[in-house]
This record gives sequence, C-alpha cells and structure tokens, in this order.
Amino acid sequence: MGMTMTQKILAAHAGLPEVKAGQLIRAKLDMVLGNDITSPVAIREFEKEGFTGVFDKSKISMDHFTPNKDIKAAEQCLQCRTFARQFDLDNFYDVGQMGVEHALLPEKGLVAAGECIIGADSHTCTYGALGAFSTGVGSTDMAAGMATGETWFKVPEAIRVHLTGKLQPWVSGKDVILHLIGTIGVDGALHQSLEFTGEGVASLTMDDRFTISNMAIEAGAKCALFTPDEKTEAYCGIKLDEYQKSLTGDDDAVYMRTIVYKAQEFEPVMACPSQVDKIRPVRELKGTPIDQVFIGSCTNGRLEDLRLAAKLLEGKRVAQGTRLLVNPASEDVYRQALREGVIEKLSAAGAIVSPSGCGPCLGGHLGLLAPGENCLSTGNRNFMGRMGSPKANIYLGSPAVAAAAATPRSSKNTQ
Repeated sequence: MGMTMTQKILAAHAGLPEVKAGQLIRAKLDMVLGNDITSPVAIREFEKEGFTGVFDKSKISMDHFTPNKDIKAAEQCLQCRTFARQFDLDNFYDVGQMGVEHALLPEKGLVAAGECIIGADSHTCTYGALGAFSTGVGSTDMAAGMATGETWFKVPEAIRVHLTGKLQPWVSGKDVILHLIGTIGVDGALHQSLEFTGEGVASLTMDDRFTISNMAIEAGAKCALFTPDEKTEAYCGIKLDEYQKSLTGDDDAVYMRTIVYKAQEFEPVMACPSQVDKIRPVRELKGTPIDQVFIGSCTNGRLEDLRLAAKLLEGKRVAQGTRLLVNPASEDVYRQALREGVIEKLSAAGAIVSPSGCGPCLGGHLGLLAPGENCLSTGNRNFMGRMGSPKANIYLGSPAVAAAAATPRSSKNTQ
C-alpha cells in the first residue's frame, strides 16, 4: 500500500519501512521550537523532570515578540534567556534578531523539506510549505523533545486538496486557505493532514504556500504539506536530495477525501467576526466601517506582503479615522523592506511600522482594539478578544484587501 506525504516523512523518522493512519509511532525530531509564552512552561517541566541537558543545542529555537511589553513578558523572556545561556542554544533570537518563529526559521534555513518538527505554538504547521512534517504540541511535549530529541505521534489520516488553473490578479494564498476553511469548517480536517497537489500549486509563490500551511490549524489540521519543487529549491538555496524529491503522495495512497478547486475561480474573501470559517466575498462587505488595519503576523508579514501593501498605498494617504499598523515578520524582512524603500512608502502613507514580531495579532505589542471597533487584519485568527476588547470585531483578509481598506476611497468599506 502506498503512503501519503505525511506518512513518508513519519516513517523515515520512526525508522520504519511504512506507517499507516492511526498507528502510534516514536519519531526523531529535527527541530524543537518555542516562544516566550510557551517556552517558560516547557522550561519548568524540563526542570521538574530533572533533565540535565538538551539533545542538540543546534536543534532548539526560542524567540517571539521582544522588546518586552510588560513585567510579565519581561519575566518570561528572562526565563528563556537564562535557559538559552545555560545550555548554549545556537538559535535564541532576542532584540535586534527576533521575529515570528514561523517566518524566522525558514529564513535562517533551520527547517527543510522532509524534516520532522514540533513547536509549542499551534502555527508550527507553517513549515509544511517546504515539504516538512511540522505540527504544534503542548509545552510538556516540547520539554521532552528538548531533552530526548524524540516524541510520539498518532499517524494522521489525510485529505488531498487538488488545485487546477492559476490564481487571478489580487488573489493570494490567503484567499485560497480562507476558501478552504469556509468550505470544510474549523474542524473539517481535525487531526488530519492536508496535502496540496495539482498543477495549480506551481502558480503559488512560496509566501502563498507559507500562508496556506500556516492556517491549516484553523481547519483543525495536524499539518499541511506541499511537495518540494523548484520553488522550494530556489527559496532554500539548495538542491533537493532523492529523499526530498520522493515526498509526494503515492498513486495508491489512502486519502479520506479529495477536494478539487479551480484556482482561477477564487476571489478575494474575508473571514467575518468571530470565526475563521465565516467566509464572505469582499464585494459583499462594501460599507463595513474599518477603524484599524493590521498588516503583519506569521501569516502575512513577509516581504512579499509588505511590498504589495506599499505598491497599493504609494502616493496615497491612510484615510482619516483609520489606523494602519504594519509589523514585519522578522528583522531580515524589516531590513530588506528598508533597503527597497518599502518602509518609507508605508510610512509616507501614514502607517506606523512597529518592531518585528507578532504585534497586535494576539494582543501583544501596540494596537489593541477598543470596544465596538472594527479591525481588518492579515493575521490568522479573529476570535473574540484576540486583539483587545472582546467587544471589538476582527475581519481577516489578504494584504491586498487590507491595503485597499486603508485608503480614503475605502476607509469606510472593505473594497
């Protein structure tokens, strides 16, 4: 019997010729990551269990949204800094180096096709864009992973998402994944892997793929994978080896179902408050007042996203009564955006550009919402209270939709 992409990676890391859905396995890990919210819990568990060392100081990463926003955040970051110094971790990213891990790790070449990665953060599934099996775990599992370099998995069932055609202009990976979540619901892929296939995948940029894989968890998925290809090679600056080239679902692999989309039929959409599967076309939301626009997060804070926003905002000013916040996902993104003049264009339009990191996406740095306010965010979640007051409303959309919503012509609508 053939295997899915996910099964091939898990079999390789379990040292088995094959694995099947539902099977319990023990697998070796290529990377264990945490942030300054989840790592302190993992560190306490690590110490409580009496572990005295980490399995590989080059395969553990910690980062998030420094500089500290309050005393509690300072205490959490101090725990991470102390642990990183104690065990001489190679990949601890602090002020001046930090970013959202899901943008930072691929940039640094710390995750790659065919690897097995866990992270104490639900959006760890992002690295499936490179063809890795990556998934979020609890802080206790992170602690055990740091100490042993192994963890256990129940091999997931799989859903194939087959794309044909090519995306229309102004339609992006954000629209693709929102369409999918709107189709299957927030639990439509619960504990399953999503595997993207078809000629339509070739038209997706790497940033499109990162966005899609990142938001797989919003459909309940364990992970979301793309077969490594020429774009993967170009992004990573490598040549795929034979194992990495083999990471595609076999013809006789068992999939729970196949969902087929014609990419050319996708249109810009938004997730409406306060569920990610409440999807509506942007054209139907004309007239919705927008108080704040946020462009950033591990979903859409990459260079491609900032470039697009700057292009749409060049020569314009953010509408009166609308606030535009921009958070580059990493310091590398920020610096390159500076070199290209992207930051200057955004600032000239009236945007405030904040330190690299999560920013207001999860109610972190600067940009919390007041009761009754509406925010259009390029983040990945629009739950009540996610970005401030539980009485605020969050809409999710692409960077193109966000930039358009910030302009005078659309300051009081989303189009």
